[in-house]
Amino acid sequence: MTLATVLTFSVVGAIVASRHPRNTIGWLFCTVGLVVGLDTLAWGYAEFWLSGSSGSRGLGETAAWFSSWSWTLVVVVPTTFLLLFPDGRLPTPRWRPVAWCAGLGIIGFVAGYALDASPLGGFPQLVNPYGVDSPVVGVVTVAANSVVGGSMVAAAISVIIRARRAGRVERQQIKWLAYGGAVAVGIIFVSGGISVWSETVSIAAISVALLGLPVFTGIAIVKNRLYDIDLIINRTLVYGSLTTMLVAVYVGGVVVSQYVFRALTGGESQLAIVASTLAIAAVFNPLRRLVQEFVDRRFYRRKYDARKTLEGFSTRLRDETDLDTLDGELVGMIRDTMQPAHVSLWLRPETGMKDEEAQPRWASYSFNRTRRLASTLARVPAYQATQRLDSSRIHRGFIPAG
Repeated sequence: MTLATVLTFSVVGAIVASRHPRNTIGWLFCTVGLVVGLDTLAWGYAEFWLSGSSGSRGLGETAAWFSSWSWTLVVVVPTTFLLLFPDGRLPTPRWRPVAWCAGLGIIGFVAGYALDASPLGGFPQLVNPYGVDSPVVGVVTVAANSVVGGSMVAAAISVIIRARRAGRVERQQIKWLAYGGAVAVGIIFVSGGISVWSETVSIAAISVALLGLPVFTGIAIVKNRLYDIDLIINRTLVYGSLTTMLVAVYVGGVVVSQYVFRALTGGESQLAIVASTLAIAAVFNPLRRLVQEFVDRRFYRRKYDARKTLEGFSTRLRDETDLDTLDGELVGMIRDTMQPAHVSLWLRPETGMKDEEAQPRWASYSFNRTRRLASTLARVPAYQATQRLDSSRIHRGFIPAG
């Protein structure tokens, strides 16, 4: 896992730093990868020296000393990057005291472990060669722990404040970070149960979950497929809930079926497992549709309503023949789903009409809305249909971004 940690932080940090050189988070991740690599090298040299092989005593003790406290940087430094996420700057200048406290707390935290006069962690046969036997070190360590803990809480609060004030792009970036954190917490929670059967698998799962945080952070910062996060969250909610339900149905079906077989035949039967498997296969698709509809209705209400509006309009489009009525319904559908400031509709007569009848119809509509469609495009396609309606066709209209 050490190699995975070095590669994850180094690669993500290098990508972020190359694309956004002024973003501190990229360089911070590169530093974490460097520290982990040096820690591994120092630990290996200390083990080599302690095994009786040739080597410098001073260098061996220094390597063991460095390896005993360098892990603190890996734990503490990445957690404070929340203050700088996603653009590498503080939310506002008012957060500078928090940043200074975080920096001083990290320095005191590392110094407390580095100057502790007790035997080295991981190498109990060695006493800290650079230890300071003074109560001041203990006081500094306790104070630094408190400051670092408070800084972590403040960093988490800063992300919440950013989310409330963020624009559309920054909000999507925060969603990526929040999703990564939620996945990590969920895997850690599940790993607690896995540890009953295999502690090794549990530790590996936790390590992978934690390494996912820099990956999701890098995706958010470089804005790669940024808007896919909504679909990912949607699918996670749907299939996570569906998996939980199916497992409950399967386990419950096996338990109940075995109880019935024992009552009837006096023994267990494999038919219980077969029956539960068939039940899972039968309810999978209906249950998935129900869960998908519930998630869309509960968490994606605007998209759900827009889809229902489009479905209703498509149904009326097949039956409606009056263009004036259709004009109003089409404009109303666009207004409800896209919330534009203006809509223009062009109806072109079918080829073959007389010149005096073949005049195109143009209608423009304006809406008195304080909330307009947020878009960086100059013009957004409103709707396109090729349905023939009373010798006319509806062609592409455009909504000027007001």
